[in-house]
Amino acid sequence: MTGIHVLKFPARSSCYRNETKSQTGRSKEYEHTGETKSKRQKNNGASSIVWFEIPADNVERARTFYGKLFGWKITEFAGAKKPYWHIDTGGDDDTPDGGMMERQGQGHNITNYVGVPSVDRAAAKVEKLGGKICMEKTAVPEMGYFVVCQDTESNMFALWEKDEKAK
Repeated sequence: MTGIHVLKFPARSSCYRNETKSQTGRSKEYEHTGETKSKRQKNNGASSIVWFEIPADNVERARTFYGKLFGWKITEFAGAKKPYWHIDTGGDDDTPDGGMMERQGQGHNITNYVGVPSVDRAAAKVEKLGGKICMEKTAVPEMGYFVVCQDTESNMFALWEKDEKAK
């Protein structure tokens, strides 16, 4: 599934802050455009995304959260000028990995779509590990379902489950 999809998440959620509007009237912070098919649906490997960098107030806590949630291997990146951690998502060689760093300021945020076999099971695990659900399971007709979450470091991310029967 390729194309452009713009999703506007509700501003009422306690997970959102510092929302600004684009020229279209949509929230700049929470627009998503581009490829939405996850690498997970392609390769049946570990949960993975296209590209990311995760800022953290407490890097060790964030490493534990993401390692347990998705099975990612997060190791210190040798030779970096500032503390930086490499995130191996476990996908195929063409699956981009990511990085983790200490948050550089209040507006240092990112949102990623992560492919999972079941958004229901993954969302339950998010809460069990100390994260929050910001937007409940939502159908994208004939494509799949997503759940918007917040991790232990107040970063936004979304879970994506491909399902062509979604209504």
